[in-house]
Amino acid sequence: MPDSLLQAQAIHAWYGSSHVLHGIDLTIERGETLGLLGRNGMGKSTLIRTLLGHVAQRDGRVTLLGREVSREKPHAIARLGVAYVPEGRGVFPNLSVRENLLMAAQPGEWSYERVLDTLPRLRERLANLGSQLSGGEQQMLSIGRALMTQPQLLILDEATEGLAPLIVAEIWRVIGEIRQTGIATLIVDRDYRRVLAQSDRALVLQKGSVVMQGPAAEVATDPALAGYLGL
Repeated sequence: MPDSLLQAQAIHAWYGSSHVLHGIDLTIERGETLGLLGRNGMGKSTLIRTLLGHVAQRDGRVTLLGREVSREKPHAIARLGVAYVPEGRGVFPNLSVRENLLMAAQPGEWSYERVLDTLPRLRERLANLGSQLSGGEQQMLSIGRALMTQPQLLILDEATEGLAPLIVAEIWRVIGEIRQTGIATLIVDRDYRRVLAQSDRALVLQKGSVVMQGPAAEVATDPALAGYLGL
């Protein structure tokens, strides 16, 4: 079994004539949490979508569990053990919380009961439709549904965006618990301090290129970071 869960080499991506990503290299080891940082519009979400096969105009090599997936469709990559919690949450509004969770269920460590124990607010809302949940509850449901697929890699794109502080704290608690279980995680979030505190390594993008990378603790104390994040 290869040590690296995901490897990406010389990743380029375009939207029409706009060249967004410029030769990015990225590695995520088994059980590792990688924080992806950068100002808005620097290519973070595009990189995630490219790795997952959502961006049609892409180039480079991506391997997952030693298998090349550079030209695979998103559903094929998901079946290999990648769960994606998108910025827009993506819950099914006309299904109940219970149905949203069970539709994605695969046998494994993250059982229905374990997800509800980890996200107890969902247990109180099992009969509610996805459309009846608050934004924070929808985000918890999206994370819970992702966990029930038994992922080897969980990708969180702006999981706390626009949420109330109490809900934000709860989601970071859950992210910390997930990290302790050994699931590899890729995190994008505007709260760079929390991202770095929860990450093993960090990668900083500027204009679609990697400008900093290394152990999260070292990136956090590098004086150049403030300039790249516009602080």
